[in-house]
Amino acid sequence: MMKRLFLSTLLLSVSAVAASAQTATPTFDVKRISRDIQTLSSDAFEGRGPATAGEEKSIAYIAEQMKAAGLQPAGDKGSWYQNVPLLKADIVGTPTLSLKTGGKTQALTQGNEIAVRAALNGQKSVAIADAPLVFVGYGVRAPERQWDDFKGVDLRGKIMVVLINDPDFEGGEGKFGGKAMTYYGRWTYKYEEAARQGAAGILIVHESAPASYGWATVKNSNTNTMFDIVRGDPTASHPAMEGWIQRDLAVQLFKRSGLDFEQAKAAARRADFRPMPLKSTLDARYAVNSQVITSYNVAGVLPGTRHPDETVIYSAHWDHLGIGQPDAKGDRIYNGALDNASGVAALLELARAYGAGPKPDRSVLFLAVTAEEKGLLGSEYYAANPLRPLATTAGVINMDGPFAAARTRDFSISGNAKLDLLTMLTEAAGTQGRRYTPDPKPEAGSFYRSDHFPFAKRGVPAVSYDAGQDLVVGGTARGKQLADAYTRDKYHQPADEYDPKWDTGSVASDLGILYAVGRRLADQPVWPNWSSDSEFRAARDVTASERKPR
Repeated sequence: MMKRLFLSTLLLSVSAVAASAQTATPTFDVKRISRDIQTLSSDAFEGRGPATAGEEKSIAYIAEQMKAAGLQPAGDKGSWYQNVPLLKADIVGTPTLSLKTGGKTQALTQGNEIAVRAALNGQKSVAIADAPLVFVGYGVRAPERQWDDFKGVDLRGKIMVVLINDPDFEGGEGKFGGKAMTYYGRWTYKYEEAARQGAAGILIVHESAPASYGWATVKNSNTNTMFDIVRGDPTASHPAMEGWIQRDLAVQLFKRSGLDFEQAKAAARRADFRPMPLKSTLDARYAVNSQVITSYNVAGVLPGTRHPDETVIYSAHWDHLGIGQPDAKGDRIYNGALDNASGVAALLELARAYGAGPKPDRSVLFLAVTAEEKGLLGSEYYAANPLRPLATTAGVINMDGPFAAARTRDFSISGNAKLDLLTMLTEAAGTQGRRYTPDPKPEAGSFYRSDHFPFAKRGVPAVSYDAGQDLVVGGTARGKQLADAYTRDKYHQPADEYDPKWDTGSVASDLGILYAVGRRLADQPVWPNWSSDSEFRAARDVTASERKPR
């Protein structure tokens, strides 16, 4: 049985009368939710890419629906929008990419064997010639775990070749918590470490299992427009070249160097691993068009009646990949129906429920953020520049693909974090006969891939809801089959489109859980926290004096 994390009996309990009065589940309009998904994921919205006509339509639609729901604008200067300045970068034309080994040159095709991103370090062009390749294992430097893949090797002017995920993914020495991915396993960390090492570039070897997605996702996510937050020194976070290569190409590279790829991977799982120079060099040449643009978070609030200065946040990202590489059918619009028009539809329906229901004691902020697909940039900007103080934000409930393929017997959250919000979700789900199931794929690092993470790392109790996989009809086996098929065939691909034949059986149940927990946060004098052994607990405790005890 899951260990509960009550802060105290008083913290998470109220009388049955008060609870029933405040958290009675409203009726959710499933047809209206479907219409929102269909609208936001239609071709007319052009895949909802930031800084496109699709953004203009998307944020206007969301703001219009928030207004109709009875919310008040909570953005900059009394508007519905929070300005989010971003660096936008595109590769101009087709990049010229090649490998040289023993005097022989192998041309590489963007999107096929390799996928390089537009430079985000401020350069107008990338011009790398004869840069040596060095395999540095998982590319991790973690002093607190007595782990250093670099061993003092000078990587300036060189290309790091690294594996995705953590050294423990395939059974390492146990310093990274086993299968569950740490932040060291994320591609964002590996790019940051390449910059710290002074490397000219980095190539991540793609493998579907440790990445948790196929090559199509890598290609589609990296060969289109790139975005980043505006940084004072972008070279401190990004090397000149960032990209991925297919596993088959990596195997060839190692073989040409007299190395066996699988043996090299095995060596990288040990703390005594040492970098392995490869007998190949890389040439990379392409122009980059970069500019600072403004994208927008959309923010609407229902002010609290008794404690309006305290906040509960529901969040979902409105953006997707826009227009990009065509699929086999020639479709270039990445509609993002499940990812994440569904989350925005949930956000809007919850806003309608709150607007029509009893007014909450605390203010409830409905936040639709930009540029999640580019690295959680909209939520990162909000968390760094909050419209409402983080210290007095009771909790964040994020929705990223929040509905299941059909009714489920369970629910989950992204990652396996322990916090009071999980206890509250478990209790709300229990009233429906649903149970909590831990994240079935903690090795995918989903905790670091959703918009709750920028809040969590600053101490705010935050979860990203998942509807579970144990289907009422078909069980976990069927649920996993459908989830795997979506990841393989639709995730970050043009095929993620609205389908009127979708089974919407889980929608009302999922929204009921999300509403119940949000109302409990909004109406009760509770300040949820992380478990005592959580890495986020200390950051939350630092701000304890700013929260009023009641």
